[in-house]
Formats: sequence, structure tokens, C-alpha cells
Amino acid sequence: MKKTADQADYNGNLKPPLKWAGGKRWLVPHLLPLWKEHRARRLVEPFCGGLAVSLGLLPVRALLNDINPHLINLFIQIKLGLSFQIALENDKELYYLYRKKFNGLIKEGKHLSAESAELFYYLNRTGYNGLCRFNKKGFFNVPFGSYKKINYRRDFKNYALLFENWIFKSRDFEELNINKDDFIYADPPYDVDFTQYSEKDFCWEDQVRLGVWLSRHSGPVLLSNQATERVISLYQDLGFKMFYLDAPRRISCTGERSPAKEVLAVKGL
Repeated sequence: MKKTADQADYNGNLKPPLKWAGGKRWLVPHLLPLWKEHRARRLVEPFCGGLAVSLGLLPVRALLNDINPHLINLFIQIKLGLSFQIALENDKELYYLYRKKFNGLIKEGKHLSAESAELFYYLNRTGYNGLCRFNKKGFFNVPFGSYKKINYRRDFKNYALLFENWIFKSRDFEELNINKDDFIYADPPYDVDFTQYSEKDFCWEDQVRLGVWLSRHSGPVLLSNQATERVISLYQDLGFKMFYLDAPRRISCTGERSPAKEVLAVKGL
């Protein structure tokens, strides 16, 4: 009998394939006790980012979404059996050559391709501070990084097997086809000034829209965000239970590494 994703011997050992700002790998031990009794449900992540939570929880079925189409294209291409054809070297000249080529594919409307996925992976692993930043025209503008050594991955076969029953989408969260019994974990961009991780900003009005959308879901809901006063007030008013944690800031636009207070808002658990 063919193994399903949670029967395969992963044990949470597959690390996120990308560096990703705000990754929640550190939060997985706090989420696991809440997830375990619901693991028969489909996991939905409206903001899946670098897949730190999904790779930690290992759902059999998942709907994983992110507004960044380049990120989702990489995961789709991995699922399809992505095989790298480009050189992967920690070289400044090569980095800017690939960045120009990647932006050229965006301009030509060829950004949802295997070639674009390869370039996106390389730029993410090689660029400054693990950032994924686009300008208002939608072009990648992160400068070259300063890593002494980078361990690039070429073989994604284990990820492809795990992704078999995972669906990847790139759209606004309100456009997702949600089932009433889905388990939703939402990790939107932090409620801070810098939210330009794609060509579309995520402003306070979107935070409110998300909160209302989550509050209407009949199944279990978890949300994590920076514990700003207005985020706390929003989810308290919507009837969520609130928990607080110290979150490590591993990647930021300024290089800041000080701890941040995180809120975990819970409903239906």
C-alpha cells in the first residue's frame, strides 16, 4: 500500500527549502498539541510562507496559499519534480546576472515556469539576509548577500513526495475554497510598517478583513501575529482566546534580532 505523507518517515526533519522572513518553525512545538487531535482534518494556511509550519505539522491533506506567486510557483515546480539546470554558486556577478534574468521573466510574463523557480530559489538562498522583497513594479530588488558558505539543495524528491496531497494556490485569502471543517492556521505579515514581501502591500485594513474572515469559519482557527495593541484588540473583540509568546526575530529588513512579543489567537479549540 502506498504511504501517505504522515506515514512516511519524515518525523518533521525536512527543513523549509527557503530562507523566509517571519518563519514560524520555532512556533511548531506550541502548535503541535493543538493540531494532533485534529490531524484528520485538512490544514489550510492562507499565508504559508516558507512552509515551516506545514513541514512541522505534516498534514496528510493541505491547502497552502501565499500571495507571492514566485514562492508558490517554486513549490508547484518541486511537486512536479523540479530538476535544477542552472549553476548554484555564491558569486556576486552571477547573482546579479540571475536577478536580471529573473526580472526579465517577470516582465515577459514567464514567471510561472521551472526556470523562474530555479532562479527564485537561488536568489533567495544567496541574497542579502534571506529577504524576499519586490518593488512597486513587481521586480525583485534584494542585493547580494554576504554569506561565506551556502549549502544549496538540488534534490527535492522528499519534498515532492510529501507535496502529493498538498494543494498550492496564490491568491487573496478570501478567494480560497474553504471547507467548513478545515483547520486554519493563519500567519499574516506582522502588523509593522514594512510588509512589502510581494508587489502588494498588506495593510491594516487587510488585517481587519482577515480577522473577520477567520471569525466566521466554523472549524478550528489559529492565528499568530506580532502582539501590537490593535491586533490584540481586534481578536479579543472577535471572541478569540489570546495567548502570548516571545518570538525570535531571525530575519528582518533591518537585521534586527531582538525578541518580539507574539500573540496566538485561538477559536474553536
